[in-house]
Amino acid sequence: METEPRPRAVFMAFGTKGDVFPLAAIAAALASDQKHYHVVFISHADHQNIIYHLKAKNVSYISVPTPSALSAHQFDAVSDDPKSPSFAMYKMKIKTEHKQECLSAVAKVFGDDPCLKGDFIVINFFALEGWSIAELYQIQCVVAAPYVVPYSAPSSFERCFKKEFPLLYRYFHETYANDVCWNDVIHWMWPLFMEEWGTWRSECLHLGFLPFMDPVTNLPMWHMRKKSPLLLYGFSKEIVEWPGYWPSNAHVCGFWFLPLEWQFSCSRCREMLSSTSSNCSIKKSGLCANHADLQSFLMDESSSRLSIFIGLSSIGIMGFIKNPVAFLSVLEAVIKSTSYRFILFSAGYEPLDAAIRLFFGTSPSSENLSNLNCGKDCRLIFGDRLLCFSGTAPYIWLFPRCAAVVHHGGSGTTAAALQAGVPQILCPFMLDQFYWAERLYWLGVAPEPLERQNLVPDNNDATSVMKAADKLTKAINLALSPTMKEQALKIAESLSVEDGVAEALRILREQVINPARDGSNLYNQGGAKCNECLTKQ
Repeated sequence: METEPRPRAVFMAFGTKGDVFPLAAIAAALASDQKHYHVVFISHADHQNIIYHLKAKNVSYISVPTPSALSAHQFDAVSDDPKSPSFAMYKMKIKTEHKQECLSAVAKVFGDDPCLKGDFIVINFFALEGWSIAELYQIQCVVAAPYVVPYSAPSSFERCFKKEFPLLYRYFHETYANDVCWNDVIHWMWPLFMEEWGTWRSECLHLGFLPFMDPVTNLPMWHMRKKSPLLLYGFSKEIVEWPGYWPSNAHVCGFWFLPLEWQFSCSRCREMLSSTSSNCSIKKSGLCANHADLQSFLMDESSSRLSIFIGLSSIGIMGFIKNPVAFLSVLEAVIKSTSYRFILFSAGYEPLDAAIRLFFGTSPSSENLSNLNCGKDCRLIFGDRLLCFSGTAPYIWLFPRCAAVVHHGGSGTTAAALQAGVPQILCPFMLDQFYWAERLYWLGVAPEPLERQNLVPDNNDATSVMKAADKLTKAINLALSPTMKEQALKIAESLSVEDGVAEALRILREQVINPARDGSNLYNQGGAKCNECLTKQ
């Protein structure tokens, strides 16, 4: 007796850990909830450390070889040959190869089998290849992101679009309620209409040069009115305003926190804390014997202050920490002029770890550790007031033990600090980080954002270091004010009732999985015109 084919849910997410892992959490939840689905996760080979956790939830992992982060700094470090291509050319080559790798990865899932009604693809904003691939396979595409759109259309985009594609512009404005319309285009879809994607669509996928265009007639597909694409946002309405001009099918779910067991670099710590049953007990739990001194440092009764966390996640590998010694010198200057103690997560960024070893005064292989008997991934420097940790530990355990959190403004770190109810000091470097920095300042849980040179200066001269140390000290003092502490606790209480992953799963069931079972399609049959779009004509 033949088994009934299983519908497939393909999650495609690219970028850094903060861009990718939240979608992996949804994929794992979907696989547990919808056991008849074959759930596949496609991402960079760089993120294969998550394979173990996804496999435990019956999620298959397909890796693509392109790097998760590509910076000009990295390129210059490995390209000394003057005859080598420019970074722009190298980046274009990587992008072209990446598109084909994505197509091959999805082909491994679907093969020559016919697509089922329940098949769908979920992509993040850095996996727009998935939109055209979904169109190729004629399955639904859902967009999911843990932050607001990190880019905006050029100011001339609408004017040029209207001039070059007047019929398609009209197509997006003469819409019915809940149809895909100009709101969707201007909010997030506009990159799909750039030449870079059009060439790939027409030459490699044999689709229309632009989405919603017939490849034969090169005219808008007036007869096939698709619904506004489902857009899931992984942040809280308590933090981010939900304006009325957003697309009709955009949903704010709440923050997408990772399962606890995914957040450890130490398997023994993972076993100990994963056995706890609630957030409250997790916060009270201890680490394994190898990392007991990490906990001791955070809870040192001889200190009158809690430690301050500093973490910049993937900022190092993106090329923004050009002088790790200068960065550490800033922290040393703050320590010398204040009573603060710090814990620094190096995120395994080797140049930073090397600078830490330099200050520690030993080689990488030395076992001569400082006063505390720290594990191999811990080092104490600057009079034992800066603990440097190259591993990972759950923020839900760590942040409640800290007085404040200094970070780059990544969505994951931002959410974890908000959940913990601790003030934050943000130094944004790129994309959505600037939004989070300004937003938390406006909410009253963080001082005015730091400029990059005031945390990680390029130069290690005394003037640059002391200027940055002074700015950082003032920001910390503001963050530790009673008003900011109280506001942080107030917001944490409002977030405590949310479950962003569960809400995303509920919406997927209601709008994607159940309609497929009922035989619903993705097209509107008519109805009221979209008033917002009509007013723009």
